[in-house]
Amino acid sequence: MLKPDSHAPDGQPWRITTLRNKNGMVVTFMDWGATWLSARVPMGDGHVREALLGCATPSDYLQQSAYLGATVGRYANRIAQAQLQRDGQSVTLSANQGKHQLHGGPDGFNSRRWQIVSQSDSEVEYRLNSPDGDQGFPGALQVTLRYHLDDSNTLSISYDATVDKACPVNLTNHAYFNLDAEHGDAREHHLLLNADHYLPVDSEGIPNAPLKAVDGTSFDFRQAKSIMQDFMQDDDQRVVKGYDHAFLLNSGAEQPAATLWSADGKLQLNVFTSAPALQLYSGNYLEGTPAREQGVYTAFQGIALESEFLPDSPNHPEWPQPDCWLQPGESYQSITRYQLTPV
Repeated sequence: MLKPDSHAPDGQPWRITTLRNKNGMVVTFMDWGATWLSARVPMGDGHVREALLGCATPSDYLQQSAYLGATVGRYANRIAQAQLQRDGQSVTLSANQGKHQLHGGPDGFNSRRWQIVSQSDSEVEYRLNSPDGDQGFPGALQVTLRYHLDDSNTLSISYDATVDKACPVNLTNHAYFNLDAEHGDAREHHLLLNADHYLPVDSEGIPNAPLKAVDGTSFDFRQAKSIMQDFMQDDDQRVVKGYDHAFLLNSGAEQPAATLWSADGKLQLNVFTSAPALQLYSGNYLEGTPAREQGVYTAFQGIALESEFLPDSPNHPEWPQPDCWLQPGESYQSITRYQLTPV
């Protein structure tokens, strides 16, 4: 459980929200970064499993760069050269990963205090206003985020955003899952991904080739297998020390985009999403991240499954997905559901 702690960087207290369902599942959040802190799932044997990696105190979240459980934006994942190209115009963004932008810039939505609009036993709604020019992005953006826990052990994350100038918008949650009773090497989990194609990247995570068929590669998760089975088996993995790649999904929100099982097969996570892609990250650089119970995490101790547009989409209109540029008068809407089921 999260321990009491000092105030946030703005001098105000952290605001923690707890949601519960009739099964005894408990999920917690804080308003700083609209961060998903914890997901505790009662198991059939009377034990409770914590399904998320997290820190011991709220201020520990300020001492890590893994985006644990955070809401990231305006644009999740990477934008090459921190540049937007549109209609012959170039917009320079704030870089924070070398010359590139990652997860919205050096002061992204993960490091903001979100306003709590409403909350109940089953739902909390947050709002954030991002001014014109924030991290270099054009236009003022208003985003509403709703977490809802139902009695099927499903946490739904709904995003709604509007802008007053055309701007790419790509919001996601950066939770890391470990479904084991003891959080060991998450590569022992089994994974199914409903995707025929993935996006190769260079050593900085920037797309450097067209979408590639998973056929005959270590990226084929269309039949469930352990993440360890084909780990580091080809150059596309080795260049980023494991899996840190976007998969173009076959399905809409009506069937799971991904299913993850604990090493012992006793806890299952189904991911449903309206987003066109899912980023699989095997926690390659988690080493040293402050941990809830053990001091620090090691590499590969959590698996992120981030629902989003493909990385660098603003500069790749040729990719077969909806346009990531949000126009004035339109509404960005995305929903992802994480269902945690004892097996």
